[in-house]
Amino acid sequence: MITEEEITSVGKLLKTHALKGELNMLLDIDPGYLEDDNPVVLDIDGIYVPFYAQSIRTKGTFSYLVKFDGIDSEIEAKKLVNKTVYALRSRLKEYMLENYDEEYALYDDLIDWTIKDVNSGEIGKVVEIDTNTENELFIVETPEGNTVYIPLTEDFIEKMDEDTKTIHMHLPEGLLDIN
Repeated sequence: MITEEEITSVGKLLKTHALKGELNMLLDIDPGYLEDDNPVVLDIDGIYVPFYAQSIRTKGTFSYLVKFDGIDSEIEAKKLVNKTVYALRSRLKEYMLENYDEEYALYDDLIDWTIKDVNSGEIGKVVEIDTNTENELFIVETPEGNTVYIPLTEDFIEKMDEDTKTIHMHLPEGLLDIN
């Protein structure tokens, strides 16, 4: 049985397309994930159910027409409209590591990690990652309850320790004073 902790949101099913069960889907990840026989997961009456793409084709920049195995009519497809599309974290991470040269971590996986700077010591815990700007930012809550914004760039990251869930950084002098 798939649990909520095992999945991450990667898109949404918008509407049906034609009469053979195709759906218009917004997708935040590489569609190759589905083409590699990886499932997406949908919440069906409170149960997370895997669905495999029989076919997927581009409709726009982030929009795709997808046909799932076992969904063969517009009536069946309508039951899936407006559903959030999830991916299994482990399969998505594995896919990204296999298909991209640099190490990949799902941003959601970095929530609650501690950030330490080589000069300042512990800064705080990551509470959110802002991807709405050109430069992505760690949003960090300090032990005093203040909010600090730190650019999420490999240039500042010394190492990431999965065992202690700590991101060791070497931040430019004065960066923390800007906050």
